[in-house]
Amino acid sequence: MSGGRHRAVLVLTNPYDVTADVVVRILADRRVPVVRVDPGADLHTGASLSATYRTNGQRGTLRTPSRELDITDVRSVWLRRPSPYEAPPGLAEHDAKFISAQAFWGTGGILACLPGAHYVNHPWRIRNAEYKPAQLAAAARCGFLVPDTVITADPNEARDFCAYQPGGAVYKPLWDSRYRNAEGTAQQVWVRGVDPAEITDAVSACPHLFQAKVPKVFDVRVTAVGDRLFGVRIDSPDLDWRHRQDLMTCTPIEIPGAVARSVAAYLAKLDLVYGAFDFAVTPDGAWYFFECNANGQWAWQPAETTAAIADALADQLEKGPDT
Repeated sequence: MSGGRHRAVLVLTNPYDVTADVVVRILADRRVPVVRVDPGADLHTGASLSATYRTNGQRGTLRTPSRELDITDVRSVWLRRPSPYEAPPGLAEHDAKFISAQAFWGTGGILACLPGAHYVNHPWRIRNAEYKPAQLAAAARCGFLVPDTVITADPNEARDFCAYQPGGAVYKPLWDSRYRNAEGTAQQVWVRGVDPAEITDAVSACPHLFQAKVPKVFDVRVTAVGDRLFGVRIDSPDLDWRHRQDLMTCTPIEIPGAVARSVAAYLAKLDLVYGAFDFAVTPDGAWYFFECNANGQWAWQPAETTAAIADALADQLEKGPDT
């Protein structure tokens, strides 16, 4: 391939990602070349990736059962939900660990350094933006209202912080870690209220995040794609609306100018093209920042909002790099 119009969009995701399907169909309708691959799985089952590095430049080829792509001909990369880098089944544990690490650093490294490609978002920027402390610090610097928060492994500090909050406090996991109970059943850790009396010395095992409970009337999801923002009001009977999504209702909402400016500043600070921002809105209309997921899901929103986000993502991927 040659020429900007014919350069391909590379979509990195798993084969079951129906959200990606929506955007891929839009790009196909626009006659934009698309190569879709799941690097964590496909490179064990018929796909291959090689790159060479010399003083005068970088070259490489991605081959799938149906396509061959020169990596210098990639216009944009959409990092969606690829499978983890894992070794083929049947290997000894020590071999599997070595192979999966080499794949992560090798394959992942090649795909993160495609010359001239526009990333939505770049994998290293996503990782940097996933740290809750970094999110809270960036949010405060960008002008968002941020609930009082402590991250600590000190049980006394945790108890004192929660007891001091006049409206109560909540606990949130610092990362959506896989957790299984004693019976081996997978458990989801939701945001929940915390009584200082229930905080035990077990807190000392690892850092915990405790936050002042925001007296919210409703939640808001703001999906940002470049400079285009899409707001949805979320009404739910639960403290954490993700818990029972079948009980929530979503309606489009206008985003205040101050919040929009802070969203733009946040994206610029963390070098992101896409972000899924979560807010709580109080009775007096104050918007409190909770988090920004740099690779958050968006297709669960009302149909018109979902369609608009899909178009905005397709626009970003089609346009490619600015220079």
